Amino acid sequence: MPQQVLLVRHGETDWSQAGRHTGHTDVPLNAAGQLAASGLQPPLAAQTLALVLCSPLPRDRETCARAGFGAAITIEPDLMEWDYGDYEGLTSDQIRLKDPDWFVFDDGCPGGESPQDVAARADNVIQLLGNVQSSAAIFAHGHLLRVLAARWVGLPPSFGAHLLLDTAAVSLLSHYHGRPAIRIWNAPAAALHPA
Repeated sequence: MPQQVLLVRHGETDWSQAGRHTGHTDVPLNAAGQLAASGLQPPLAAQTLALVLCSPLPRDRETCARAGFGAAITIEPDLMEWDYGDYEGLTSDQIRLKDPDWFVFDDGCPGGESPQDVAARADNVIQLLGNVQSSAAIFAHGHLLRVLAARWVGLPPSFGAHLLLDTAAVSLLSHYHGRPAIRIWNAPAAALHPA
């Protein structure tokens, strides 16, 4: 496995700011998201990465480019956000008006993906990372990255519910005595190089 995997959630969009489920809809970074994504570049500049994987969606590609890795990008379709199906564009409160007990990490989305579907894609990415002997980075989406971190440490996708992740936040997957571990979670990029 790679020594470490840097996870970066894309910058803020109008939909993410409003809490709307944004799967495959192309919603661009807003001004705050562009600023935060550009702010990733100075602290991430010291990272030496053998592989930079990115979701195909423009908000992730722009975040990656603003962070300084646009020239090294490899698009990975398995890093697409959860397919929310019938719930695309809705907030959790709007969904719970129809289905009061709904929870994405348990139930998935009608017309979209189940938690197991997303976990299978995350497992594919982890397997791909197994070919990298040094550090890698992933630029992707909140729910997908939360499931990926859960699968990294061998837990079910539902564990992602316990891993809150802000826009333009960084996390670091690593190892502890040869076992997969989460070293940093939901931090500003400066946390990678504490003073």
